[in-house]
Amino acid sequence: MEEGRKEFIEEVIVGEKSKSEICRKYGISRVTGDKWIKRYEQGEELRDRSHAPFHMPSKTPVEVEDMVLEARRKHPAWGPRKLKKILEREKEGKVPATSTIADILRRNDCISEKASKASTPYKRFQKESSNEMWQADFKGHFAMKDGKRCHPLTVLDDYSRYSLCVEAKENERREGVEKSFTRLFYEYGLPEALLCDNGNPWGVSQSTGYTLFEIWLMERGILPIHGRICHPQTQGKEERFHKTMKDELLSFTEIENMAHAQESFDTFRNSYNNQRPHEALNMGTPVEYYRTSDRKMPAKIREWGYPSGFVLRRVKATGYLTYGNQGYFLSEAFGGQTIAIRESSLANGINLYYRSFRIARINIKERAYISKKIYRADYGTVGGEI
Repeated sequence: MEEGRKEFIEEVIVGEKSKSEICRKYGISRVTGDKWIKRYEQGEELRDRSHAPFHMPSKTPVEVEDMVLEARRKHPAWGPRKLKKILEREKEGKVPATSTIADILRRNDCISEKASKASTPYKRFQKESSNEMWQADFKGHFAMKDGKRCHPLTVLDDYSRYSLCVEAKENERREGVEKSFTRLFYEYGLPEALLCDNGNPWGVSQSTGYTLFEIWLMERGILPIHGRICHPQTQGKEERFHKTMKDELLSFTEIENMAHAQESFDTFRNSYNNQRPHEALNMGTPVEYYRTSDRKMPAKIREWGYPSGFVLRRVKATGYLTYGNQGYFLSEAFGGQTIAIRESSLANGINLYYRSFRIARINIKERAYISKKIYRADYGTVGGEI
């Protein structure tokens, strides 16, 4: 553009054509042409000048912009809504609007277009009270500076998003998982259900059977629930928690060893529960919504009795039980356990129970399982489909 204006002025100076003709050639008016000639004669630059007003009464004060940027430096993964909430808590005086905070972040290259699109909230299901359901999973393991790998175990309350546990583990074995949940049950009480995926130690495919961890949960009156295979979105809150953990901790923290990992996890968990605003909680914090369970961890697992009308069978170590002179493979995990059987309301159907749960349904005519999904049972429903 600047070179074109120079060429225009040079042609005017040469004088081979009229000024009006030269203006038409360059597609400008006589007034515009005279403007550029005047600037040239006064020794001014020919580039475009800023059209910004000399005085902007609505411009954000420097001290307010600095306040927003300082909050962003403390919480580099937080967006405008969360920053506004934390500033309202910590600062006296008027806090700028969410849109103003967003403008400040954009002006200072703190928000990319990709991040802006990714932050668009979307609706997920949630339970109606604390401890109706917990979600649990292992976040992807990672290497530490000492050469070992860390397997973070995370547990979240579905309703409040309260982080019950972020624990650094050396592996993902059942024994360590049960130890962690025992601590959680004594500290927070028992949930009604636990949602987890289908991998070890949580669960296995229905055709294979059940896991010792599922039995361990049912002994404590907790319903095991599993997400659909290849559908991680079933545990959407856990997936989102893991992303937050990555963005706000692991992406910029170099973990030295297991002790450093746990120290870092504890700091992150405290911030997540007590400071970080959550959009699904009306910008409140999980600690404001979570309440411990009224169902306390039993000191001892009691023996279980079944009502009359149930037939009891002991499962062999091989995982088989017999009914009507026919063997059925249930699961090796149930080896040595007593299973209760009762006729179903469905034709040729029987239901299998373990304690307060219906664990399977069999068509005895076809000698095949109809279902191996676990449900909470209602012994009071007589003659109904339970």
